[in-house]
Amino acid sequence: MDVFLISTAVVAVAEIGDKTQLLALMLVARFGKPAPIIAGIALATLVNHAAAALLGASAASLIEGASLRWIVGASFLAMAAWALVPDRMGEGSGRCDRLGAFGATLVSFFLVEIGDKTQIATVALAARHDAILWVTAGTTLGMLAANAPVVMLGKLAADRLPLKAIRIGAAAVFAVLGAVTLYEPMSSLIAGAVAR
Repeated sequence: MDVFLISTAVVAVAEIGDKTQLLALMLVARFGKPAPIIAGIALATLVNHAAAALLGASAASLIEGASLRWIVGASFLAMAAWALVPDRMGEGSGRCDRLGAFGATLVSFFLVEIGDKTQIATVALAARHDAILWVTAGTTLGMLAANAPVVMLGKLAADRLPLKAIRIGAAAVFAVLGAVTLYEPMSSLIAGAVAR
């Protein structure tokens, strides 16, 4: 259950101010239908993050011990740095209108999440915890927790959030996860150096 809560919190915080919130605002402004947009976000995230969690768990089974912890810890620290950089929407992100609210959301959210920091965080969380189901469920809930209010409240909610402070908070969460992950291999490395 801790893995689920950690996964939810990490993604919910990291998504605030992310390009997916801008996309959610664009979609609700375009279609004005919150229910199919939220359903599209949920399904796109579920599929995208399930694949990411599977990749992370597979990588964990191929890479063993301290090497995996170094990779995952470094990934979390890289995510901390990346979280400090504000996202911008790419060109042509709203060209799925003919699919309707659900289809446009499903396609655009799935594509926007490929290579995004939350997808990479999902890979790292699954590699660290080897809990594909809990990580996928948690990261999907975190995505919904960050984006559903934006859809429901529209631009009003996003304009009033202190995005810089939230990005710093997200970076701190990733940095703590990285430090905790790297603690064991670092302490082993230091103990080995002292023993010589």
